[in-house]
Amino acid sequence: MSTAPVRRTRAADRQARAVRLGPRSLAALALVSAVGVVAFGWPFLAPPASRLTAHAQDAPWLFAGLLVLLVAVVGATISESGLGAKAVAMLGVLAATGAALRPIGAGTAGIEPMFFLMVLSGRVLGPGFGFVLGSVTMFASALLTGGVGPWMPFQMLAMGWFTMGAGLLPGADRLRGRAELLLLAAYGFLAAFAYGTAMNMQGWPFMDRDASGIAFDPDAGVPTNLARFVAYCLATSLGWDLGRAIVTVVLTLTLGPAVLRALRRATRRAAFESQVTFDASGP
Repeated sequence: MSTAPVRRTRAADRQARAVRLGPRSLAALALVSAVGVVAFGWPFLAPPASRLTAHAQDAPWLFAGLLVLLVAVVGATISESGLGAKAVAMLGVLAATGAALRPIGAGTAGIEPMFFLMVLSGRVLGPGFGFVLGSVTMFASALLTGGVGPWMPFQMLAMGWFTMGAGLLPGADRLRGRAELLLLAAYGFLAAFAYGTAMNMQGWPFMDRDASGIAFDPDAGVPTNLARFVAYCLATSLGWDLGRAIVTVVLTLTLGPAVLRALRRATRRAAFESQVTFDASGP
């Protein structure tokens, strides 16, 4: 008796994505992103007379608890949409690798090699997987490095956006070679600054405004605070963000081809999205 041949759909030969973004996943991502925008940008969204500014010192803990719950809901919803055992295994391997890479060079001119891995992983595995991977990796790295605090949910959300953005870049099924590497390098360069700017927005409102002329002023308008925030970024994080951006570009251009091939090979072999059918025809 012969074994019936196994047929795989063409999806196994295309760009396989471990997580499909269904309606529930999109709604959950939209919700957590909307809350994240408010959590990061409330100094520019709340008017000067708003009572929200009176409780500014409570904001990190309030938003931290809310964001952790929302990120957990997003992860659960995406899991329901098809995050199977193979995808969970790849998620664990990539998250562990990213968490292990983060301490390398940490504290030295923004040398953070984990960012290039997040860019390439998001590109190959898609925006849904990318959001989960970025959040989980940042959570794991925080536990590894002892960086647990009210800022951690903000880091998880910002890294989720960072990795998801790579999965939303055009030409995922067609663009290959040097053109793709240049696209990913350009994205990594810009997104590294965007990540740093987002994290600056998380900490900037809680500076002592009496000690610095670039601190958030709850009594000032948006133009004044925007100018203060730009000055704060230039004075405190420009060098760090530039280092992160340059390292991401260099690693993407040098190690990118090998890592992309490995990720795509692993994705094809796992065949996350392929449907397996059996031919019942006899010998």
